[in-house]
Amino acid sequence: MLHHLLSEFMGTALMIMFGLGVHCDDVLKKTKYAGSGHLFAITTWAFGITVVLFIFGGVCINPAMALAQAILGMIPWSYFVPYVIAEMLGGLVGAIIIYIMYADHFKASEGEVDPIAIRNIFSTNPNLRNLPRNYFVETVATFIFLTTILAIAHNAESMLPIGVGLLVWAIGMGLGGTTGFAMNQARDLGPRMAFQLLPIKNKANNDWQYGLIVPGTAPFVGAALAAMFVKGFLKF
Repeated sequence: MLHHLLSEFMGTALMIMFGLGVHCDDVLKKTKYAGSGHLFAITTWAFGITVVLFIFGGVCINPAMALAQAILGMIPWSYFVPYVIAEMLGGLVGAIIIYIMYADHFKASEGEVDPIAIRNIFSTNPNLRNLPRNYFVETVATFIFLTTILAIAHNAESMLPIGVGLLVWAIGMGLGGTTGFAMNQARDLGPRMAFQLLPIKNKANNDWQYGLIVPGTAPFVGAALAAMFVKGFLKF
């Protein structure tokens, strides 16, 4: 159990380091890749998750995936809450590590970069706020995401790291433009908490209402739907 929890913690932290690191590269002043754009960011998220899966194997690194696996009997229900805690802490710690690595660039960006853009390095937020529609988007994206991962694991397990990376790339490009495609509470709420705690000047409002409602709960709905679809229709 301890080994599983450490893998979830370290895997989530590494995923967040890749993801937030590329957003820092894009948004902050005087980085080597400033202004590199959406394609650069989504590709790095995808490759980063592939790297995590090559290192740590079949980790969840996502409370929504942990829920789906518990529903399907792939992990005991007693693992669910400890997994979620480990993943959330991994998201928090990974974000703090990235802040330390880019601290000079955060300082160089004070007064030069929109505070909302700084906040959005850490968490997902829609450009057009419509909570019911945002919730629907995150639910559908998570359903597709988890259903496909479970299908890859069942049909081509040896391809899982590469397959999940391609999946993240496709969902990010095709479905991510509305909400930023969290699909994972540890990806959003862990770094959102880090943003709350870190000594960043002139912070924008952290928008906990959106964070707790949409990326906080919609991935669980998507996970339950994915588990029911996999069990009832795909018969895994």
